[in-house]
Amino acid sequence: MRFFVIAATLMFFLIAPARANAQAGRNPPPGGPPPRTSDGKVDLSGVWDPGTSFGNIGQVPLQPWAEALRQERRANLSKDDPEGHCLPAGVPRISPFPYKVVQTPTLIVYLDEGNVHSYRQFFMDGRGHPKDSDQLWMGHSIARWDGDTLVVDTVGFNEKTWLNGGGIPHTDRLHVIERFTRSDYGHLEIEITIDDPGAFTKPHTFKRVHTLMQGAELLEYVCNEFNIDKDRLVGDK
Repeated sequence: MRFFVIAATLMFFLIAPARANAQAGRNPPPGGPPPRTSDGKVDLSGVWDPGTSFGNIGQVPLQPWAEALRQERRANLSKDDPEGHCLPAGVPRISPFPYKVVQTPTLIVYLDEGNVHSYRQFFMDGRGHPKDSDQLWMGHSIARWDGDTLVVDTVGFNEKTWLNGGGIPHTDRLHVIERFTRSDYGHLEIEITIDDPGAFTKPHTFKRVHTLMQGAELLEYVCNEFNIDKDRLVGDK
């Protein structure tokens, strides 16, 4: 049983990077400065490959109850991982599959190829977070420009997602700040700060770097179809 769980996990984490690497080999990211939109803002649009950085999160400072839950999830081989049951990954967890950024002056849309074709909306029209926000899988995001860096502020989460495949938990008090910087034409640097007074002992910051897949488009990927893995996620028996 352990073999099937590990095999399914390896397939998930190897297929997407292999496709992205093949694409990158055909169309390596060009150098030069980042492109800009007609209003002078850095243009984050494109299809991006998270590469191996998709798993980067570092050592999250967990409260004792949260660390105990993380250890429990690891001990039972992540049998309850929402992604294994084709549920949304949440934030800041991402899959190794490519994603697409569509940018307008008042709204940026983040489209994820993997898992359940999840999407996020970054509202840039000056609105704030709802006072009585629903508890959402992907949270509620507002954004603004800080020079050439896009700052995305996300709250309003439910407690159902894991912060990574290792089972790091969070509560509905999770607050995520992401700083997207297109350092050059072919690379997108993301600094992420996560804070959760209900599960962490202090805020935690880490970084990821993603690569432009020039000329690529997202492929259709339907997690629910032929998902035989969920029947094998039964823990260590």
